Amino acid sequence: MSECLAPTEYGELDILYQDENFVAINKPSGLLVHRSFLDKHETQFAMQMLRDQLGQHVFPVHRLDRPTSGVLLFALSSKAARDMNQLFIEGTIAKRYLALVRGFAPDSVFLDKPLKEELDKIADKFADQNKAPQEAQTQFNCLYQAALPIPIGKYPTVRYSLVECFPKTGRKHQIRRHLKHLSLPIIGDVNHGDNQHNQFFRDHFELRRLMLFATELSFVHPYTNIAITIKAPLGHDMLQICEQLGWPNEEKDY
Repeated sequence: MSECLAPTEYGELDILYQDENFVAINKPSGLLVHRSFLDKHETQFAMQMLRDQLGQHVFPVHRLDRPTSGVLLFALSSKAARDMNQLFIEGTIAKRYLALVRGFAPDSVFLDKPLKEELDKIADKFADQNKAPQEAQTQFNCLYQAALPIPIGKYPTVRYSLVECFPKTGRKHQIRRHLKHLSLPIIGDVNHGDNQHNQFFRDHFELRRLMLFATELSFVHPYTNIAITIKAPLGHDMLQICEQLGWPNEEKDY
């Protein structure tokens, strides 16, 4: 089952930051970063769309999963891409995400749980199937909780939390898998989530996306040595859901 909506025309990309070396966009949920032979039917990709929008080549320096929205950074030259990639390798770039999860999250928890690499049956057909788990660490902080008097399954109420996520490593689906391990699956996560609650959000909130948002990317600029923080808004739909759950509906509160 797909984690995304049917093909959508995204229009012009929202540019969050730009200088002579780098540009960051607010990637919509459902948009692929670049072409993939696993998604041959797709016609829109963030990399090509941004290239056409700026009229110059762009170079990806990291990635976001297709259903995740938020800050996506590109370099404007191959050298800038190499230098920014080095910062990612060194772990000096801070990433902040927000996730809407099922259940009441603890106030704060640091999860240090190695993850075995998730391999695709087609793309990773020849990869080592017995590769040892890789180090994976994430800090989670609960911002808000809500309970609704609606029975799902054997429980008389539904409980949800908004969780701040700071991955210290960059494993595939790290935040999703770590939250699942904590019994706090992300709403809209088809592969690691709770299908009953995913269906509840589709029925009651008309929500059909993964509720994971890359809200901030912070780093020291490799050429100016200036501290940069790039932020992406949650968007009107998510703020409406926050309001219905009794949480603030202003971007400044997140």
